[in-house]
Amino acid sequence: MATLFVSDLHLDPARPEITALFLRFLRGEAAGADALYILGDLFEAWVGDDDPSEAGAEVAAALHALADAGVPVYFMHGNRDFLVGQDYARRAGMRILPDPSVVSLYGRPALLMHGDLLCSGDTAYQAFRAQTRDPRWQQQFLAQPLQARLAFAAQARQASMARQQEMLQGDRGTFETVTDVTPATVEATLARFGVDLLVHGHTHRPAVHALRVGTRDCRRIVLGDWYEQGSVLRVDAGGAQLQALAPG
Repeated sequence: MATLFVSDLHLDPARPEITALFLRFLRGEAAGADALYILGDLFEAWVGDDDPSEAGAEVAAALHALADAGVPVYFMHGNRDFLVGQDYARRAGMRILPDPSVVSLYGRPALLMHGDLLCSGDTAYQAFRAQTRDPRWQQQFLAQPLQARLAFAAQARQASMARQQEMLQGDRGTFETVTDVTPATVEATLARFGVDLLVHGHTHRPAVHALRVGTRDCRRIVLGDWYEQGSVLRVDAGGAQLQALAPG
């Protein structure tokens, strides 16, 4: 038995094979887990719980079945699906966790985050994040017609892709630095929460990092994305294992 962690699935109609992979995972390995944590960006975009996405409906049904079978399901907002609300959470049988959250894993505390807060060097994104996480902004946005919200999401994706391309055409080293976590922010976060283990996604750079924070040896485990394959972290009393899942 293990606790499973995933993030950055970015489920989208354009990649039905990844949705199918996740559904197989839920009906297979996840059915025998102690718990499942989804650390953000479950969907490529989410404009409100009235989103008519077929993938959203399929995933909600599969997650609810998993929860009904006795596997607790936890969800944390990402930068693409921060508008997932309590209505969808009820449909999916999952509990929404704040970002960050400290949980107990087999008697040891672990800090869970989506990971975007750790990228403090990307000041433009942090300003956008602060704006879109404001409850007043969200209330005004959700009050708009569905088609207007879908158009906004499409425009935001295009703007994000254009910004990344512009950065890549400049100094690639700067791009890698800005879009990755800021080491000082990671260390300050681990020190603030007083834990030895941090698990997050967002950066799409799966790895296990060892670092020293004060007098403590710590680990930072980064989950991978699901654009072309799956990425799952399995944690049990004996340790942690980060692996990829091949589609098909």
